[in-house]
Amino acid sequence: MNKLYVVGIGPGAPDQMTGRAMEALRSVDVIAGYGVYVQLVKPLFPDKEYLVTPMRREVDRCRMAIDAAMEGRTVAMISSGDAGVYGMAGLCLELAAGLELEVEVIPGVTAALSGGAVLGAPLTHDFAVISLSDLLTPWEKIEKRLELAGEADLCVALYNPSSHRRSDYLQKACDILMRHVSPDTVCGIVRNIGREGEEYKVMKLSELREYQADMFTTVFIGNSQTRAVNGKMVTPRGYKDV
Repeated sequence: MNKLYVVGIGPGAPDQMTGRAMEALRSVDVIAGYGVYVQLVKPLFPDKEYLVTPMRREVDRCRMAIDAAMEGRTVAMISSGDAGVYGMAGLCLELAAGLELEVEVIPGVTAALSGGAVLGAPLTHDFAVISLSDLLTPWEKIEKRLELAGEADLCVALYNPSSHRRSDYLQKACDILMRHVSPDTVCGIVRNIGREGEEYKVMKLSELREYQADMFTTVFIGNSQTRAVNGKMVTPRGYKDV
């Protein structure tokens, strides 16, 4: 049967890609993806055929990959992080429904996990992952999710915290959370996870409100128990109290 892999490539560095993802990419004829992500894997697989589309052309990209697979070529559609977390897995499965095409999803390390490791251990207890991009989700729904996460005292990982069009969205998110949690809540940011220029910073929620994030930044907001420990962000699970 025709085969399409949907592969999470992790944060970008080859040593943070899973062995299974590397094996899948090594085995295919064609690699499809967004241009930025293609540039991350192309040096590893220079002889592959590449299908590339710009941002906001996700449907076209998936159709190109599916068409290539239906022609008998083995294809990998790549996503940064994990293909099932704000990635292309769902769309590929939807568009391939009813076709004689086997779709196999290969997991990758999403930014909440790779970035959390850089910061220390911010997500050791229950947490929520919320994207601040309102391109596909109305802001009113994002706001409600932030409200409920704050009420529930969940740690929160924020994806897509800011862009040129959404320059104040992280500030808005912090304001929503501060209706329910202390402005002294320990938070952190990681930029360029697993890539050149990687950096992180631990700060209070009130300081995070003023931080100028970008689309290469992942934001971590602790719960009421989160602490700064030796410059790292730690959310205890309670083992010391047992």
